[in-house]
Amino acid sequence: MAFLVCCAVIVIWGLSGPAFGYSETWQLVINTGTTIITFLMVFLIQNTQNRDAKAIHLKLDELIKGVGGARTGLVDLENMSDEELEDLHQEFEKLHKQVDSKLNKSHDKKKSGRSK
Repeated sequence: MAFLVCCAVIVIWGLSGPAFGYSETWQLVINTGTTIITFLMVFLIQNTQNRDAKAIHLKLDELIKGVGGARTGLVDLENMSDEELEDLHQEFEKLHKQVDSKLNKSHDKKKSGRSK
C-alpha cells in the first residue's frame, strides 16, 4: 500500500509540473520529500533488522538449550571478545577439516569399491 501511495505522489508531482512551470521550487519539493522519507526509512529498516536478528538469536538460543550435549556457553557469543570469537572460529575450522577429510575418505572407498 505504501508503495502505491508513493507512486501516486510521484505521478501527481509529475503531472503538476506544467502548472508550476517546472520551477526550481517544484523540483525542490520532490527532492526534499524523498530525502526526508529516505532518512526515516533507514531508521525503520534498521529497527526491523534489529528485531529480526534478536528473534533469530532467541530461536538459536532455544535450540542450543534443547539439544543434549550442546555447549550452552555459546548462547552468549555476542558478548565475547574478538579474540575469543577468533579462537572459537579456529576450533570450528579444525572440525570442518576433520569432517571433510572423513567424507573424502568415505567417498574414495566407495569409488574404489565400484571400480573393481
